[in-house]
Amino acid sequence: MIDTVVIVLLVLSSLFLIVTILMHSGRGSGLSDMFGGSNNLSGGTALERTLDRITVVTAVIWGLAVLWLSWKWHP
Repeated sequence: MIDTVVIVLLVLSSLFLIVTILMHSGRGSGLSDMFGGSNNLSGGTALERTLDRITVVTAVIWGLAVLWLSWKWHP
């Protein structure tokens, strides 16, 4: 039962991680500029910093799910 929940969490966090990474601005302007962000020299906008935090939290959830499943299924 709990393995099914962790697998669903892994798939959802994988998809959400792809979306959040694609929303980051690259060297030029990225998809985050479509939502009101503008590049300045002070290290990014508040939207970019919030997107960084969301990406890190999603990556931690993804990593914990991978560790759980690898520990659970390892003989």
